[in-house]
Amino acid sequence: MAGFRLFDLNPEQETAVRTTEGPLLILAGAGTGKTRVITARAAFLIAEGVAPEQVLAVTFTNKAANEMRERLATLIEKPQAKKVTMCTFHALCVRILRQDIEKLGYKRNFSIYDEGDQMGLIKKLITRTAAKDEKLDPSVAKNLISKAKNHAWNAPPDEQTLLGAVYLRYQAELKTLNAVDFDDLLVLTVKLLTEHADVRERWQRRFGYLMVDEFQDTNRLQLELVSHLADARNNVAVVGDDDQSIYGWRGAEVSNILEFEAHFPNPVVVKLEQNYRSTNAILNTANKLITNNPRRRPKQLWSAQGDGAKVRIVQMLDDRQEAEFIANEIATRQVTEHAKWEDFAVLFRMNAQARLIETNLRQLKIPYRIIGGKSFFDRREVKDLLAYASALLNTDDDVSLLRIINTPARGISPATVERATAISARKKCSVFAALSDEDFRSELTPRATASIDAFIELLDSFETRLNTPLTVQNGVLRDLIAKVGYLEDLRRSCKTPEEGLQREHSVMELMKQFTEYEGRSAEGLRGFLDEMMLRNERQDDDDELKGDGVTLITLHAAKGLEYPHVYLIGVEEGVLPHDRSKVEGTVDEERRLLYVGITRAQTTLALTWCHSRFKYGSVTPCTASSFLKELPPEWTEHRHAGQILNAPVEHAASGDRFAAMKAMLDRL
Repeated sequence: MAGFRLFDLNPEQETAVRTTEGPLLILAGAGTGKTRVITARAAFLIAEGVAPEQVLAVTFTNKAANEMRERLATLIEKPQAKKVTMCTFHALCVRILRQDIEKLGYKRNFSIYDEGDQMGLIKKLITRTAAKDEKLDPSVAKNLISKAKNHAWNAPPDEQTLLGAVYLRYQAELKTLNAVDFDDLLVLTVKLLTEHADVRERWQRRFGYLMVDEFQDTNRLQLELVSHLADARNNVAVVGDDDQSIYGWRGAEVSNILEFEAHFPNPVVVKLEQNYRSTNAILNTANKLITNNPRRRPKQLWSAQGDGAKVRIVQMLDDRQEAEFIANEIATRQVTEHAKWEDFAVLFRMNAQARLIETNLRQLKIPYRIIGGKSFFDRREVKDLLAYASALLNTDDDVSLLRIINTPARGISPATVERATAISARKKCSVFAALSDEDFRSELTPRATASIDAFIELLDSFETRLNTPLTVQNGVLRDLIAKVGYLEDLRRSCKTPEEGLQREHSVMELMKQFTEYEGRSAEGLRGFLDEMMLRNERQDDDDELKGDGVTLITLHAAKGLEYPHVYLIGVEEGVLPHDRSKVEGTVDEERRLLYVGITRAQTTLALTWCHSRFKYGSVTPCTASSFLKELPPEWTEHRHAGQILNAPVEHAASGDRFAAMKAMLDRL
């Protein structure tokens, strides 16, 4: 364990690592090294004689779990590190449910529905349930069903409302299809652990030491899950920062961390306040802002890296000047400060604010990347392949079956599929079962019957191969793709050869990932599909964070990231804080969102606001955010973009400025 040294930690971090027994609350401010503490604590437990299998660390994203896993492997022997469970909440729930979900009336080979699958099912149910004059937005229905599950609200006892009817039928249909959605993973795991003491005690014996990252982001169900997994010793260590709780709209309850003692009595509380990311000018600006939130645990971030430059608050005439100013300044600073494009980030409250910034960066030929673009898992060809895999594993999965039944076209008409779907609804069976139903088949033409028989035979034969002992399952999936002529059909459907190559590359990339998965896991296609669905759950893919260019990113997506130079734009009343927050009583969360944005900056930070902004097809007057009045005057400076642009250039800097202008012109 050459890499594991406690003297690398500061005193507070070391206290957190050495406190191994009983409840522990680690209040980790922004940039204070919480990931380091979690991994060091896991290593210390094992060094003290705890079996690696007994240690569980739960977080919210695959990225965070992978980072912890990689760091732990540098602190202890790799075989030991592999035995420690470091995963997301939903991955943990899948692991528990795969073993015991039968106790809740499901089969172990259940499918996990992603957002697209949910929307497809909800749209179908609304169409089937609504009267002529009734309307229900599927997105609204999905969000309300999700909210109900996370807050443990029961479905309405009757079907008097369209939403109530859709909710009841949605849950019933999921169970018929032997499928669960992401919310069900938590709901069903908590139900299983609550109602079955033998299962609860088995998992408590398995995990004697629990650690939870980003505890301020947990909801009621996640808190219940942690409480059920903790045994009588209550060896529960949570790491979080109530000042960075910005996901209330997604169900997170900041009260979980503020009232930790009510759930886990007499904890040791350790504050991590030494920041390793930012200058004191940035930290003191953030500290002063967040003290205006009345309900919080006091913390005072500080840095040993010096005061640094003051935070600039720059007012603009309008959003056009804002975008021009930022693009031009980045171009200049890249040359005069010998900075990399990746050192710069532009943060905003809403995606629409990025459009003018993009336009100006393009004009200056400055490379950039927008975080939160189309996910790999949203691509048609990837969803097709995952649907084929899911249908092989669970033929009752209607969403997957309906996606592949005519992909590629195999002579089964939309009318035939519609008839099969209607039979399945009437007889309360899956579509696959309906394909063999006598009532359904009696109405088919001989040609349609032959096409359906061929499809049933295709799935049955490959399902048999998949379940044959010692089968290399990635080979089965490859053969299935070849058998149905999927790649040829994919190429034919593309408008250009380039698009065809790109889509084919996605198919090959997915198959490569499956092959790599089989090399490190014995869970086969079922485990791979679970991993893919869980990876798709949160947009935290490392791929989109890599590459060259200035980063354009929303404040919510920026949490956990850091950049040397940050421009935080649109700090205006009605934008940040958002108009809705005053009505909904969530201004404190908006203040936390600005706090998160400020603490992303390492060296320099500029906050901008405009006197007017083009919105909804017309110019709208704007005023500076009320939050700007809460910032400390001694650590900030107020400027106007015109002052900066017209300021005289010192002789020493003029050469660099000229070089910057020349470099800009060269790019045009």
